[in-house]
Amino acid sequence: MTVVNRRIVLASRPHGEPKPEHFRLEENRVNALRDGEVLLRTRFLSLDPYMRGRMSAAKSYAKPVEIGEVMVGQAVSAVEASHHPAFAVGDLVLSPAGWQDYLVSDGRGLQKLDPADGAPSAFLGVLGMPGMTAYAGLLEIGRPQAGETVAVAAAAGPVGSLVGQIARIKGARSVGIAGGPEKCAYLTETLGFDAAVDHRAPDFPEALARACPRGIDVYFENVGGAVFDAVLPLLNDFARIPVCGLVSGYNMSELPPGPDRSPTLMRAVLTKRLTLRGFIVWDFAELHDGFLRDVGGWLKAGRVTAREDMVEGLEKAPAAFIGMLRGANFGKLVVKVS
Repeated sequence: MTVVNRRIVLASRPHGEPKPEHFRLEENRVNALRDGEVLLRTRFLSLDPYMRGRMSAAKSYAKPVEIGEVMVGQAVSAVEASHHPAFAVGDLVLSPAGWQDYLVSDGRGLQKLDPADGAPSAFLGVLGMPGMTAYAGLLEIGRPQAGETVAVAAAAGPVGSLVGQIARIKGARSVGIAGGPEKCAYLTETLGFDAAVDHRAPDFPEALARACPRGIDVYFENVGGAVFDAVLPLLNDFARIPVCGLVSGYNMSELPPGPDRSPTLMRAVLTKRLTLRGFIVWDFAELHDGFLRDVGGWLKAGRVTAREDMVEGLEKAPAAFIGMLRGANFGKLVVKVS
């Protein structure tokens, strides 16, 4: 049987914000399976900010996507055909399928999913890489204590929303920073954050200070830019700052104008004895079993809530991705492919 695969490849490298012309939708035929291989059909595709970095040729912690290659991404896939003893037709797996309908795999790197553990798409969000990022970064680097104040940027997103909820479970005060009144209301009314601040408001620095009257003990950073500028003066002595992303700068083609503010940052690091640590989620791979146990349990018990922003159709992935980098999504952005 001939299987035709649609795939979205990197057509050219963006200089600044990605545009539709930087992606190309192609079709190719899938090769017949050999012994030890499985044919996977993508059901759900995850869209995440780190993918912007993979579109660049700049040196980073991971290999860039080459021109003409399929855009990278995790997916929940169904086994369509199998010549592999460990996988049966109908199995659901977490796979590195990327932005395409089908993937032929030799089985390495596939994680079987049990539908009893949660909705399949949840393994791309609250039970997947974003959830693990929140769990590991907050608990291993942030180490919130009862009564402390934890602030988190992009708090309505998949990482930030879980950071704030775990902080509350650990007895800390949770302050979310998000874009717009609707997202801020969601944080306090649905997720139980103690306060939420709109970073688009003209008085954002003052509003953040009012929301953190005792300062900030843990700041979970995934945005950078003007948000960090407002946070820095509020950091308490010995504050901890896990850094998992800097989405405000992902589309920058040059450094922003203005004076060099690194001396201000470094002086604060010294005088306040700050812990500022960047991390990649799998730096803490040994915590994965505990993450699934804890977050899975909190999810089933209703102590944690997760929101998805679902887009239907592989062909809509580029526009959805571009919108995400502008903050247009509300919750974990997932593409329903099949």
